[in-house]
This record gives sequence, structure tokens and C-alpha cells, in this order.
Amino acid sequence: MRKNKADHIGIVETQYFTFACPPDKFILESNESIGPVTLAYETYGELNEDRTNAVLVLHALTGDAHAAGFHEGQKGAGWWHDMIGPGLAFDTERYFVICSNVLGGCRGSTGPASLNPATQKPYGLDFPLITIRDMVNAQKYLLDHLGIEKLLTVVGGSMGGMQALQWVVSYPHMVASAIPIATTWEHTPQQIAFNEAGRQALMADPNWNNGDYYERRVPEKGLSVARMIGHITYMSDTSMNEKFGRRTKDGEKPFKFGPKFEIESYLHYRGYDFVKRFDPNSYLYVTRAADYFSVADYKPIGKLLEGIKTRLLVIAFSGDWLYPPYQSQKIVKICRDAGIDAKCRTVRSHYGHDAFLVEFEVQTRLYRRFLKKVKETAFGPEGTPPIVKSFYG
Repeated sequence: MRKNKADHIGIVETQYFTFACPPDKFILESNESIGPVTLAYETYGELNEDRTNAVLVLHALTGDAHAAGFHEGQKGAGWWHDMIGPGLAFDTERYFVICSNVLGGCRGSTGPASLNPATQKPYGLDFPLITIRDMVNAQKYLLDHLGIEKLLTVVGGSMGGMQALQWVVSYPHMVASAIPIATTWEHTPQQIAFNEAGRQALMADPNWNNGDYYERRVPEKGLSVARMIGHITYMSDTSMNEKFGRRTKDGEKPFKFGPKFEIESYLHYRGYDFVKRFDPNSYLYVTRAADYFSVADYKPIGKLLEGIKTRLLVIAFSGDWLYPPYQSQKIVKICRDAGIDAKCRTVRSHYGHDAFLVEFEVQTRLYRRFLKKVKETAFGPEGTPPIVKSFYG
């Protein structure tokens, strides 16, 4: 794969879509309501005439709408820039790719840092709790706005994979296929525990002030520690050993506290870099949304998945101990038991959970093949889904 493929997308701009303006309201799963709601989003490529080439990319916990290309005046490319662009896995010469910042986020979409229209001050903890289903329902409004009735695929890693699964359950008629990556059918006690440790670290910072810090000092220390805890789970024992070993910054072992080991310095850097771009309250809200996630909360699984024709390619990574491969295999078993065409591929990688942001070449091969067959079988010449048989064999 050519390393500079992302250059081909060039400069992109984030766009904004607002809905649920008064007197309308956006009703949440909790039965609370908010409005107006704004979603930040970016698009890459062109929507074809029959509107059958749309791909919805769903970001992970602390991601954003900027998945590819470059923003004017900024050096860094989008978070999945090696996967989206001409000739890449999600080829923008073939597909119309959409990525939006989730509801509850802080990168342009409505969240706890947004102004509460009732007070003209940031919501803070007055922002209602949200779920993965709420995020997906908000994205549905965006797709309606864009005039897209059918998605070729929905794809996302980690919390993005949860959204992909929720799309399959909530709007199966709109989703020809789904690619959930390094994710789970429902959050396990261990995954909830890691998130709670991060939340408690954040809320223990005196500057958090019960979520009311927007005109005060930001709880930087608490958010930094929360990010450090999270980042440990994104790596693997092997990747840490290879990258850092037991090396110290100055080659010595001074007998005092402080970030002396290279791994410590790295975690401190990651923590404080995160503080620059993420709202602490949003961190609380999106981690809680992930914890609430369970596809089969309200109906028996068989009833929930009855009649769904969406095809699934579920991706796991061998070194991922946060969302280990058995959880991806469980997704596939549940789907197959319900008669859904689903397949799991476990990619050998020592990069841990972050492998979906690193292992580009193998993912590209898998997704190209999958999307080619989905396109061939899911859409007729007029864009109408025909009756098809499984292409997995």
C-alpha cells in the first residue's frame, strides 16, 4: 500500500447538520428529550445516481468526524486516512463515505459542552444520559438529510463497532452489510470496570466541580489519568515490550517518583495531549453509553434479529485483550443462529486493541473483497436488493 495515499483526498471541511429545532425535540432512549441537535460530519467521494454506494464510518470512543484528508492549516490527517481515499479500502472513486461525530461528543456535535438553550450556558451534567441507540438514531436524521435510503455498509471499530451493530438491529432495511471491528455484543464487567476507573479518576479531580468547570479551570489531571488508564487497555503486553521495554529516559534508575520509565513518559504524553482536544464531561457520557450497550436488552435475541438480511464481516485482532476475539466470535454465532449471513476473521496482530488503527494492509484486503461481493449481490441494476444466497460458502 502506498503510504501517501491520503494526500489524494486533500483538504476537507467539516460540515454541520442541525435538527430537532423548536418546537421539535429529539427523544432519547431514556424518554428525555433535547433540541436543537447538531451533528458534525465529513464526506469523501461522490454519491452515485442510484444512491447505492454510501458507506457510513463510525468512530471509536474519543474519535471525531475527521476520518480522512486534511483540514486547512493543520498537518495531521484524519484518524483513518490510510483506509479512506482513492484506491484504498474505502475507495472514494467508488464509494461515498460519511463520518459524523457522535451525539454526546465534543468535536462539533451536540454534547455536554454545548449551550443549553434554556440557560444559554453549557449543559454540563444537565445534559441527559445517552446510549449507542441514541447516537445511531441521530445519525439516521443525518442520512435522511443527505437523501440516503440504503447504505452499502456501516463500519466502525470499538465503540464504532457497537454503533454498526445497533444500525443492523435498528434499521436493518437500510443496511446491506456491516463491518463491526474489535467490538462486542454487549459490554462485559471488565470493560465496564476499566471505564469506571477512568470516570472516577476524572471526577476525583477537584477542578471537575460536579461537571461545572466551563468558566473555571478544566480538570486536566483527572482527564489525563483517565486517558492513561484507557490507553493501557488499547495496547498489548507484546507491543509495550517492543516499543518501550524497561528503558528509562536517561538510562539510569534514579530512586525517586516521577515518569522515569519510557512507558511512563509515553502515558503522561498521551494523557496531556488528550486534554487539549477532549471535553471531560463528554468522556463521562460516551464511556457510560458504551457501558450501557447491549444489543439484546429489550427483546429475545431470536425475535430481535428475525428477518434481518444484512451481511456481517466481523473483525477481531489476536492481541486485543480489551475486546478479545471470543467476543467477535460470539457476535457471529448469535447472528448465524438467527439465520444471518455472518463471518468472523481474526487478524494476527500484536498491536492490541489499537490494531484497527494500524493494521491497514490486511484490513484493506478483507474489506475490498467483502464490499465487492456485497455490491454484486445486494443491489440490482436499479438499486433494488435482489434475493441472494450467502457468498461465504
